[in-house]
Amino acid sequence: MAAAIAAVLTGGTARMAAAADNNTDRVLIKYSKGSKAHLQQMLKAAGGKVHFNLDAIDTIAATLPVSAIEDLKQAPDVEFVETDAPRYPMGQVTPWGVSRVQAPQAVAAGADGTGIKVCVIDSGINPNHEEFAGIAITGDSGNGQPWDTDNCGHGTHVAGTIAAADNGVGVIGVSPGKVALHIVRVFGDSTPNSCGWSYASTLIDAAQRCQAAGAKVINMSLGGGGSSIAERDAFTRLYQQGVLSIAAAGNDGNGTYSYPASYDSVISVAALDSNNKRAVYSQYNSQVELAAPGNDILSTLPFRSAAISAGDTSYPATAMTGTVQTVAHGLLVDGGTCATTSANWTGNVVACKRGTTTFATMATNVTAAGGLGVIVYNNTPGGFSGTMSPYVSTIPVVSVTDTDGAAMLSAQLGQDVRVSTIFESPASAYGYMSGTSMATPHVVGVAALTWSAAPQKSNQQVREALAESALDVDAPGRDFNTGWGLVQAKAAVDNLVSGGALQPGIPPSQLMVVGDTVKNKFQVSLLWTRGDSTVDVYRGGVKIMSAVPNALNTTDTPKLKGTGTLIYQVCNAGSTTLCSSKASLYY
Repeated sequence: MAAAIAAVLTGGTARMAAAADNNTDRVLIKYSKGSKAHLQQMLKAAGGKVHFNLDAIDTIAATLPVSAIEDLKQAPDVEFVETDAPRYPMGQVTPWGVSRVQAPQAVAAGADGTGIKVCVIDSGINPNHEEFAGIAITGDSGNGQPWDTDNCGHGTHVAGTIAAADNGVGVIGVSPGKVALHIVRVFGDSTPNSCGWSYASTLIDAAQRCQAAGAKVINMSLGGGGSSIAERDAFTRLYQQGVLSIAAAGNDGNGTYSYPASYDSVISVAALDSNNKRAVYSQYNSQVELAAPGNDILSTLPFRSAAISAGDTSYPATAMTGTVQTVAHGLLVDGGTCATTSANWTGNVVACKRGTTTFATMATNVTAAGGLGVIVYNNTPGGFSGTMSPYVSTIPVVSVTDTDGAAMLSAQLGQDVRVSTIFESPASAYGYMSGTSMATPHVVGVAALTWSAAPQKSNQQVREALAESALDVDAPGRDFNTGWGLVQAKAAVDNLVSGGALQPGIPPSQLMVVGDTVKNKFQVSLLWTRGDSTVDVYRGGVKIMSAVPNALNTTDTPKLKGTGTLIYQVCNAGSTTLCSSKASLYY
């Protein structure tokens, strides 16, 4: 058999030697046992360069003239010859939301979240994800399911936005691998993709577990309609004891109130799109306090529903609902909108642009033309999850972002592409989600960064710093859509460390109507303010109250009964020039 190899290779030696030096390829050659010595002789005679003798797998890595490789493949004792594919360090991506909230600037200044424990009440976590390596993670089960598994994906995604490590791969979080995490699982069961729902009592118990674990900040990317007195009192107590609770404003796109976000003791977070506008789904009301990026947020996932590899590049993908679980290989071709079939789709993977053609029609057309897989790329910024229901495909159908679709068509068109819809769990995966649930961990992360810069400060002072340093992106002052505005980490750090000297244009400290008192009298109390300021409250252009901090706790029977709007401002003591803009207080 060795002689047969020699004969074949000798026949091609002249062609090998004559090949131009720049027309070579690096290959892996798998040989039959006992043939290595003769193979090495032939490679040397042909001018090949051996890089590795991989004896454990009977393989040689070598660079050879391209013209000789086909001859080599015909050798009887050569089992296969394949390209020695390049491997590169995987690139790390900073999601747009992390940059938008000034997290890198705060981290660069030394406020990176070290020493702060954040509690995430959600669906659990995959603690073995590559992004959580080295992070101190503890947990509790709030629903009888293990906290260190996540069959929903929501909790792992939220945790990644807060804390994904700066490790050169995947994504980076607001506090990159620095905060400690405590996980309390309240959603999901043992069924894949199960998220489910919970109760106010479960949430109260979970929040108390967070406090017992030493968490200073609580992330609640959850909520529901209908307030609860017990739940309200529980979060008020936590706030009074120094815990900062932050929750999602809700995704119904209307002016209704979601809880626990709408309790006075909880920061309610709205979602912004990439243009710093309120996302269409984000609920808007008087309790919205801060805003953060919520659209198309790339973060960690505990499982992989789909994967695309093209050449040496991998792309995050999401399996369409209704797709078969399988793997397809083929050349990447551009199918346009895939509204009609095409002969050149046969045996290929087809890229389809999202549009008016339904996903089921795209899959049907590609299948009918003999295509092997469908990659649907978005026609608007970001990623998406699609469904073909009730249609069930026989080829893999996945979705990707608009930018990844454009990148594939630019760099991988005509190249071999692998599309997989095989579900993998657990996995160190990544994916896009949208919602106020995704906005909330941005604020939580910024709160951790800010607090780490001055850990001796109170939760009230941190809350005030976040509000006063927020970037006003909607109506001047506090508004229903975005509250005080887009949270800004570096500005909040500077505000907290400097003691928050009041400057013109800074949003005023907040007055809150805390509810009905005896005989339907409304009580206006000062939720927080700084020690050198006065508070003036106006109604109908007439000043009805004036007080210094911690002294305003007044019931004004005739003027605050019923519903209406107050106007208030905050000024530095003894100054008529360093006043914030007037803003509205709704009760």
